[in-house]
Amino acid sequence: MGIGTSIFLIALGAILKFAVTSSVSGIELATVGVILMVVGIIGLAISLVFMTRARGAVVGDRVVERDRVVERDPRL
Repeated sequence: MGIGTSIFLIALGAILKFAVTSSVSGIELATVGVILMVVGIIGLAISLVFMTRARGAVVGDRVVERDRVVERDPRL
């Protein structure tokens, strides 16, 4: 889950918790909103942890030299 998805879940949960006043039979929308906000916050925290860990890593720091490929003329 990325940062954008986490923020979307937090926003959707807040809308369901605080802005929706209608009711659905068999489901409590405020509870669903709280669950979505909690999942979004956990996902955001995990994404930020992975992002800070990846920032310290160096990727591709060495140069690999390869032999030059020379194609032959097929008519020869």
